[in-house]
Amino acid sequence: MVDIPAGPFLMGTDDGDGHEQPEHRVFLDAFQLGSTPVTQAEYARFVRASGWRPPGVWELPTVVRPALEADFRRAAAPYGWMESTAPPGRDDHPVVLVTFDDALEYCRWLTQQAGRRFRLPTEAEWEKAARGGLQRRQYPWGDALDPSMANFTPVPQNRAGRGTAPVKARPPNPLGLYGMAGNVWQWVADWYRFDYYAVSDPINPAGPASGALRVVRGGAWTNDDGRYLRCACRHPVPPDTYAYSIGFRVASQDFSRHAPTP
Repeated sequence: MVDIPAGPFLMGTDDGDGHEQPEHRVFLDAFQLGSTPVTQAEYARFVRASGWRPPGVWELPTVVRPALEADFRRAAAPYGWMESTAPPGRDDHPVVLVTFDDALEYCRWLTQQAGRRFRLPTEAEWEKAARGGLQRRQYPWGDALDPSMANFTPVPQNRAGRGTAPVKARPPNPLGLYGMAGNVWQWVADWYRFDYYAVSDPINPAGPASGALRVVRGGAWTNDDGRYLRCACRHPVPPDTYAYSIGFRVASQDFSRHAPTP
């Protein structure tokens, strides 16, 4: 876990999509964030201890239309588990094929095991951590899209030969966090609302109280459009979504700390 200090940062961007606007100042309490997304090996310990359903293609998510089912199953096949056994050779890759509810259950289990509360990060926490102290920059490393810094697919025609990479295969951001852009999309705790940035609380925003969509952040190995890898990018998805390009990382917090009035 990496310590993210309390303080303000600039969230969103005035140059991006409408739901990324306006750029606004947010103050967050100190929290901790996993240095990497949860790996296949880490998730395997959870599956074996809890008996939770392992990653695989189960009920098809809403985003997979019938015409795309065969392609989805083909792309997901390398990441499906054999009962409680993760795909061979991928122990240090991020776990994928996990739903939002799967991620929540992992956090509950980890809380019981560790004796401290683990949860998904909020959108605000995720973005502050991704920026790593670099204000008004497109990516965790700066403004130029750099294939050496993130696992994505610069040439769409080469996607068939790509996939997830080990969680530490690319350099970390200035805070020591790996994979905040590319490799896998990451679940965050918030419900999605298009205009939330215009009305959100400036201190520890936790997202809308309810909604029809959830949010993933960070972009993935499947993306060829670098805009999806930006720190400000918000990607709304139906709550039942899962894919070979979606994982998660955990957050934790000392709730004895409180944010002062900015």
